Amino acid sequence: MTSATVLLDATDIKRAITRMAHEIIEHHRGAQGLALIGIQTRGVFIARRLKREIEAIEGLEANSLPCGEMDINLYRDDWTRISHQPIVKPTEIPFEVNDREILLVDDVLYTGRTIRAAMDALMDFGRPSRIGLAVLVDRGHREFPIQPDYTGKKVDSEYEQHVNVLLSEHDDSDLVTLN
Repeated sequence: MTSATVLLDATDIKRAITRMAHEIIEHHRGAQGLALIGIQTRGVFIARRLKREIEAIEGLEANSLPCGEMDINLYRDDWTRISHQPIVKPTEIPFEVNDREILLVDDVLYTGRTIRAAMDALMDFGRPSRIGLAVLVDRGHREFPIQPDYTGKKVDSEYEQHVNVLLSEHDDSDLVTLN
């Protein structure tokens, strides 16, 4: 058994979030018309961090940038392989989706199945003008033609390896490792 390789520590994660926030603002020319949706579980916390960072950079009032959270478990095409009784977490999208630029946020992009499911789920809420994707870690090995618009770190990994993301809001520390 090999030991875990640290990909990002707490400082690296903060820098990645800050850089991604600047890239999002630059690409969107501000935050007007933008909304973030974090994918349960850790994508929600990354979305909230990005939201706070964008609001701070743009000088916006706290909580002025719309931010929601989504559970995609029942939209996955492989949910019966994962568990016959999936644990469904809250989906809260407290804003209008129609004609809005939506940025889906997740911790790790791997096969693309989670993002495909998130796009399917999002369509049940309306028709966005555009859907983008921000991920903390892109580890490759796609099974769908899905690519992130904003990436904290691109990692070369072997198919059988695992990227583990710990975030202080859920895990009491900020750390990304490759096992």
